[in-house]
Amino acid sequence: MPGYHAHVEQADRGGIRTDQPGGPRPGGDWQSGAIFRPVRTGNAFEETVQRLLEAIKLGVFEYGDRLPPERELAARLNISRETLREAIRSLQEANCVESRRGRYGGTFVTYRQPPPDLGELRRAVRHMGAELEDALTYRMVLEAGAAEQAARRVLTDTQIDHLRGRLADLEQATPEAYRQFDSRFHLAIAELTGSPSLAAGVAEIRMRLNDLLNAIPILDRNIENAFEQHRAMAEAILAGDVERARRATEEHLAATAALLRGFLG
Repeated sequence: MPGYHAHVEQADRGGIRTDQPGGPRPGGDWQSGAIFRPVRTGNAFEETVQRLLEAIKLGVFEYGDRLPPERELAARLNISRETLREAIRSLQEANCVESRRGRYGGTFVTYRQPPPDLGELRRAVRHMGAELEDALTYRMVLEAGAAEQAARRVLTDTQIDHLRGRLADLEQATPEAYRQFDSRFHLAIAELTGSPSLAAGVAEIRMRLNDLLNAIPILDRNIENAFEQHRAMAEAILAGDVERARRATEEHLAATAALLRGFLG
């Protein structure tokens, strides 16, 4: 897979990655505003746990990635290091991360995305109830607007390369990793808007639907169609074609919603 993880080897212990030669690296684009924005002081612990879980479940950090240094992460979230340590301890208890000592030590992601499960899909839908259609509508409006706004902006070379890299990663993802790389692609578009609030909204709605999307079986024909739709979205944004960017995004999200409803019968 291209990008950061192409230069990472597997260590002997549980598949945890280590660099050559300087030890494990944190995930590639963790400093994006979509998730790692300052938390509100009133609920610092709870929000820190939420942000870390979002980063892990949406694929900003993959299985085997080392979390960023405590000092950098605490500063980014505008929290104390003690609050961060408490949040990480709670994630350790939930088997989402583990801490290791030594030269290549740190806190590593151990969470693995569960395989698609129609039973889990139906349970998640029952849990959401009437909120499902609300969430799908909200996602449509939010992400179509994000694509439109991203297409309006004059992007830097770094931003262009970032979006192309996310698209390339997605197109080369294994079936097991597909949903997380899909999340990263959609988050990358939201980040191109220049609006931290909009990017945070896209991350939030993705988390609301995350269990449902992950439970959908990976179908070859659906993935092929999604590749075409993702490429159309990226090309329209990079061309500055506002209407085409919105239309391509709406088509893609409508197809995902239709697939979800189809499996629900």
